[in-house]
Amino acid sequence: MHKHDSHLDKPRYNTIFAVGIGLNFAYVVVEAFYGWKINSLALIADASHNLSDVAGLLLAWAATFVASLRPNMRHTFGWQKASIMAAFINAVLLLVAMGSLILESIQRLHSPEPMQGLVVITVAGIGIAINTFTALLFLKNQENDLNLKAAFLHMMADALMSLGVVVAGVLYLYFEWDWLDPVLSLAISAIIIVSALNLFKKTLHMMFNGVPDSIELPKVYAYLKSMEGVTKVHDLHIWAMSTS
Repeated sequence: MHKHDSHLDKPRYNTIFAVGIGLNFAYVVVEAFYGWKINSLALIADASHNLSDVAGLLLAWAATFVASLRPNMRHTFGWQKASIMAAFINAVLLLVAMGSLILESIQRLHSPEPMQGLVVITVAGIGIAINTFTALLFLKNQENDLNLKAAFLHMMADALMSLGVVVAGVLYLYFEWDWLDPVLSLAISAIIIVSALNLFKKTLHMMFNGVPDSIELPKVYAYLKSMEGVTKVHDLHIWAMSTS
């Protein structure tokens, strides 16, 4: 027998995901529009990246819904592993996005491009506010749920990237350092990759039914063996049912 518990307040998390997705999609539209209006490839490229993050949020939201479905005769363990799959896919998407950004930054180091002025800084500033706000929505429970941690990392990555654009833009206005933007992008990408790799490692471990990090198998074995009436413990298996 297995008890299925949910650590998520479903109505509350539905609201959080809906608000986060709505705000970020609206920002993608604004960023793409101004990128087209001032012919800024940087803004258009960032809008494309942010659109992939909206897809990541949709995936995480779908996983929380699927994980809440009740077990049935065909799926007696329920559907909670959907959250593990979503967190794993989001970790891969984040690594791919950061890898792409690193390649783009290296190319821009070799062929620096002038910043597009105050418009880029203003749009990036809006991005900081929206992405930071969205990340804070997931902050409370991201340490206890890898699916929410993946959503949190996506939003923090975008917030840091937008911050890098603003810092580089302001310094460019004063010193015309066209190399600073790609250098900051490389530094921020490296920081995000460390967290994404950790998320990738944990979710991959869970996908292959690994023992959760918080559980020590020898102690469980010893506890079971010490119980009254238990003479022998063999073939002990422990694995995570969900990201929480």
